Amino acid sequence: MVNADDFGFTRDVNAGIVEAHRHGILTATTLMANGQAFDDAVRLARETPTLDVGCHLVLVSGCSLLDPDRAFPLTVGELLKAVTLGRLRPYDELRAQIRRIVDAGIRPTHLDTHKHTHLFPPVLDAVARLAEEFGIHWVRRPFDLPITAAGVPWSKRMVSRGLQVVRRRFHRVLERHGCRTTDYFAGFQITGRFNAADVAALIRSLPDGSTEFMTHPGYHGPELEAARTRLKASRAAELAALTSAQTREALDESGVELTRYSKL
Repeated sequence: MVNADDFGFTRDVNAGIVEAHRHGILTATTLMANGQAFDDAVRLARETPTLDVGCHLVLVSGCSLLDPDRAFPLTVGELLKAVTLGRLRPYDELRAQIRRIVDAGIRPTHLDTHKHTHLFPPVLDAVARLAEEFGIHWVRRPFDLPITAAGVPWSKRMVSRGLQVVRRRFHRVLERHGCRTTDYFAGFQITGRFNAADVAALIRSLPDGSTEFMTHPGYHGPELEAARTRLKASRAAELAALTSAQTREALDESGVELTRYSKL
């Protein structure tokens, strides 16, 4: 499964995601219920029934759906403090987001979180509970495969390795709520840093089993340029990689099958 995060963020991101599906290897996306281009994303989802749509649950950046005048924390550190002190209730906030997506007529196939906040136990508990409540069986496991791509900072590699500490509890909580994950995950370390050659190399090195590849494609238009995100020009580069003939050739040569959560 090749998933695009941030559907609903801006209209130029939405257009890039649909382009990566229609003319590339993208098979799924996750929708931000509090994104400024939510309505545009819903329209595009209805026009693109072969694209799996899940929920990209947000507790960092953006505004609450329960109280639109209240902004979420800007960093993961601020989020952890707000949750610990009881100033933010993950279950209530995330339930409102899933409800908005469902009420828009979308049947979500999978869940993930912005900035991987469901690695934090209180957020994971809320996500797993909501997955069971809404019958959404697939939840992202954000534990990256070893990556050999050039340009990945040492610090990013260390963070990826450090996340393994919470791995056992993570899977235990999901299992208790009847949730499933792919066998493998890729994309954390190379977000905003990959090209077609990197994707082709990743495809050729995939282990047997199911893998989710996290991506952030988009067009670098005026709405994205004005948005608060570090991923701007890199989204266009990711879009080019996902629609490249080199990437498609790697799939054909390696026998890797593209699939969707709704088919598993």
